[in-house]
Amino acid sequence: MSGQGSGGADGAGELVTAALLVIGDEILSGRTKDKNIGFTADFLTAIGVDLKEVRVVPDEEPEIVAALNALRARYTYVFTTGGIGPTHDDITADAVAKAFGVAIDFHPGAVEILQARIAQTGGTMNEARMRMTRIPAGAELVLNKVSAAPGFRIGNVIVMAGVPSIMQAMLDDVAPKLATGARMLSETVRADAREGDVGTELGAVAKAHPEVIIGSYPFMDERGPNTNIVVRSRDAGKLAAAKAAVEEMLAKVRPTIAR
Repeated sequence: MSGQGSGGADGAGELVTAALLVIGDEILSGRTKDKNIGFTADFLTAIGVDLKEVRVVPDEEPEIVAALNALRARYTYVFTTGGIGPTHDDITADAVAKAFGVAIDFHPGAVEILQARIAQTGGTMNEARMRMTRIPAGAELVLNKVSAAPGFRIGNVIVMAGVPSIMQAMLDDVAPKLATGARMLSETVRADAREGDVGTELGAVAKAHPEVIIGSYPFMDERGPNTNIVVRSRDAGKLAAAKAAVEEMLAKVRPTIAR
């Protein structure tokens, strides 16, 4: 499934899907704690794009290329984070160019953006900073208001920085240009019961409402183990019916269990 199509197709019947490819040895080593996965999931859900898969790969070109080609063939969009900075191990742009089979070179627009930024903040346009203006042929720039150095989009792949504030700025820039589907609606019901107390009955509710996603999420409160039951659907009527069924089930089960 390819992700062409202009943005703003809110409420469209077709499912719009995405994957996130997190790139960086520092993530896999634990040196850097990823903050982008949760933000991206929330962001995409809010605009009607389903994040279906997340992969984390090292700063190794064959690994990036293989993952990218697998994901971009499967999902409407692939978002990548990391590896587009000024250092020798920032190889994402080269790997993306290789995955698409295109050349990579300094992008005049990117050079102009960075030169203007340096003129404002001081510094020199050295070799390291010029690395951040190398963009695969045919890609369009993804702007950011934080550091100016752009990401880029080629085909259905959106390449972004790993620094959370910069990544978020890039998402803001690209979001209006994305195709989107109907937003996923969600309701949460506090069970006031352990997950094991309602598991069988909840399975029966889920079976009776196959077009609604029902999940249970245990947590601890002042009374001990508890459970939140989350009901999700793109159809408000089906969501309401499933939520009512969950509440009815809980009303029957709670008196039979000891807390």
